[in-house]
Amino acid sequence: MITKRIIPCLDVRDGRVVKGVNFEGLNDVNSPVELADYYSRCGADELVFYDITASAEGRALFTEILRETASRVFIPLTVGGGINTVDDFDRVLKCGADKVSVNSGAIRNPNLIREAALRYGSQCVVLSADVKRVDGQFRVFARGGRDDTGMEAIGWIRRCVDLGAGEIVVNSIDTDGVKGGFDLEMLRAVCDVVKVPVIASGGAGSKEHFTQLFRELPGVDAGLAASIFHFGEVAIPDLKVDLRANGILVR
Repeated sequence: MITKRIIPCLDVRDGRVVKGVNFEGLNDVNSPVELADYYSRCGADELVFYDITASAEGRALFTEILRETASRVFIPLTVGGGINTVDDFDRVLKCGADKVSVNSGAIRNPNLIREAALRYGSQCVVLSADVKRVDGQFRVFARGGRDDTGMEAIGWIRRCVDLGAGEIVVNSIDTDGVKGGFDLEMLRAVCDVVKVPVIASGGAGSKEHFTQLFRELPGVDAGLAASIFHFGEVAIPDLKVDLRANGILVR
């Protein structure tokens, strides 16, 4: 059995970690450097770092805070936000990232995934898909959940894997920050069409939600969350003890 991963997510705006509900109403949480250091020491398996307004503001991802964060983290670090070219991949990797997450940049130019995979390997290319239900269809959104692309999400994700994406983060806008549980229907639809690792994001509100996720969808490789970790509602060591007690293999 593959070990399941627990991944805190740092949504960064103007150099601070923020968190909202359904991608809206963002509130200040903490310093990304301090939070990253804390999670690195307390048992997180990986860390995701998103510059959440880079794409919407049409700018490159900031690098100074990223360098400082990477210097304090001793677990794999995935970084995204404003990734539009292979040069952006190169810049972020040189700042200390292990993997690069792409969303809006791939929507504008799907071949970016192929180019990056050929240069750095598929294991370095993470597709982050922001997905919301629209008229009964899973729809892809761009620019931090602001723009409905009109694209059907499951087909888009499968296409990106065919192009070379080595991992998928499925961000459910419908469940983001609501704390009612992961979007199992959406995740099941993704797992049915891809063979690469799938990370569930959006909806975690308790330890039980992680247990439910891994029990009902054994094809999901990792659970990602933000506010429940940031505000101390769930401690990662306690979560792992609970998962082990429920027969789920964790590091």
